[in-house]
Amino acid sequence: MPKTVAHHMIRNVVHSTLLIISMLLLSSGLGWLMWGTDGLFWLGILGVGLLILGPAVSPQIVLKMYKARQLSERDAPYLLRMVNFLARKAQLPAMPRVYYIPSSIANAFAVGTRKNGAIAVTDGLLRNFSSRELQGVLAHELGHLNSNDGWVMSLADSLSQLVSLMSWIGQFLLIINLPLFLWGNYQIPWLFILILVFAPTVSALLQLALSRTREFEADLQAAMLTGDPRGLASGLARLERISGNWFENLFLPGRRVPEPSLLRTHPPTEERVRRLLELEQDLTSEIDRKEHSRDRLLSSQAPVMSPPRWHVSRFWY
Repeated sequence: MPKTVAHHMIRNVVHSTLLIISMLLLSSGLGWLMWGTDGLFWLGILGVGLLILGPAVSPQIVLKMYKARQLSERDAPYLLRMVNFLARKAQLPAMPRVYYIPSSIANAFAVGTRKNGAIAVTDGLLRNFSSRELQGVLAHELGHLNSNDGWVMSLADSLSQLVSLMSWIGQFLLIINLPLFLWGNYQIPWLFILILVFAPTVSALLQLALSRTREFEADLQAAMLTGDPRGLASGLARLERISGNWFENLFLPGRRVPEPSLLRTHPPTEERVRRLLELEQDLTSEIDRKEHSRDRLLSSQAPVMSPPRWHVSRFWY
């Protein structure tokens, strides 16, 4: 394995492991402060339940939210062949199903696990990206499936919600017992109060950092699958350019103001592109870089022109 690739891979694994351990320590520490060793025991039981039930949510539930429909070989033969080739190269146990979302926004996402996964692509992505860029984006989503990132982030989200719940319970109990602290001979536990107040924020920041690390790892896996990191880098740059459409510029003028890095779910595009291009000299492409004609799916229907819609999951589509 090339030295640069190994360096990026080790860094991603170490970062992800440390962040997950930090979230586990935060939730277990808060449980111990509130309920002692009994709290740790029941949190352990709950943690095992989360590990078992983490991947239990069907991808179909998520896909129905976005009105996605499954594509057949007749609809998009080139697209499905591309996904099939990349899935075999990634040694996935089953080929992910491919879905089409009628949205003008350029986007793609993966749901499910290595054994039961699906990839959804939007009309805007298929029409605006070159074949080379599309290969990079699909490989990135397959990287998420190959690493079971959906399950990892679901576990992280459950831990964050658990910390928030314990924080609210603790604050509620403190309010109930406030008269004892005011009129009784008890010292107010200021340190414990500060921990209760700030624990959810710390947990959320750890979860965001984990999300960014998993994006870097999916980029790395995509580059290794295609041997063409520049293809994905070009796709990311194009996504950055076209993501600000007229609707967002009119109603969300502040969306282009850079967010603090700690509050991002995805790393800055510039950093992702820089890391990808570092890999270029160490990888050899086995992917067809020729531009292919559009699949029957796109030639048989007009482009989606409807404005973006906001979903309760907080995404535009």
